[in-house]
Amino acid sequence: MPHVTLHHGVQMPLLGFGVFQIPDDQTQQAVESALEAGYRLIDTAAAYENERAVGRAIAASGIPRDELFVTTKLWVQDYGQDSAARAFDRSLDRLGLDHLDLYLIHQPFGDYYGAWRAMEDLNRDGRTRAIGVSNFYPDRLADLISHNEIVPAVNQIETHVFFQRTDDHRLMREYGVQHESWGPLSQGGRGFFDNPVLADIARAHGRTIAQIALRWLVQQEIVVIPKSVRPDRMAENLDIFDFRLTEDDLARIADLDTGRSQVFDHHDPAAVRQLGGVRFDT
Repeated sequence: MPHVTLHHGVQMPLLGFGVFQIPDDQTQQAVESALEAGYRLIDTAAAYENERAVGRAIAASGIPRDELFVTTKLWVQDYGQDSAARAFDRSLDRLGLDHLDLYLIHQPFGDYYGAWRAMEDLNRDGRTRAIGVSNFYPDRLADLISHNEIVPAVNQIETHVFFQRTDDHRLMREYGVQHESWGPLSQGGRGFFDNPVLADIARAHGRTIAQIALRWLVQQEIVVIPKSVRPDRMAENLDIFDFRLTEDDLARIADLDTGRSQVFDHHDPAAVRQLGGVRFDT
């Protein structure tokens, strides 16, 4: 599995396994299957309410801890310096681990400054090897970097062929922040699996549309975390490192960009109020 090197030297797999929207009672089996298939980056979150199941799968796998890269995320209700530190301990306990590889601020709302300072302390103490953010647009990312000591190692944002985030990618490269994609298959929206451009490119390479979309991301060194509960799809998603998209392929894919989220508008006040009010048993 190829890796990227985060700005402070930590190695992160370029492709991992996400568990968003996998029901808690299916998560352990899904993660066990993913680990058996060869995944070593596992991405979860307190808000997904399946950290315990992820932890059970890791324990059952028998894979040495230093071969795994485990990410979880801090939810909005636990922002603030003291609250974030306590929430980290709860996540670590649910996962059954003594440290994390990456801890992310899940949303750019509320007192994420206080949360970041707690995370800086956790990083300095070695309790998490890296800290980062999720869903931060360029203005908020630049602001956080300008007024804190540690630069986020990662920004995990919605990125796929229909929402390519070119400006975000450029800014992250400028600051040394690793771009990570969630929703790499557009969550099936906009007729993703029937798109004629992607279908044509897939035929030319003897691949699936999903493999083309994932290859497009990793070819830009964007970390990606596709989700599936099917072992055959897990294996298919891993099988993308023995071919390259051509310049013509890339140009055709560039034309698919809508410049808009397929999921959630972080600039819509009504959407922000709704998301900021969501509470989980974290």
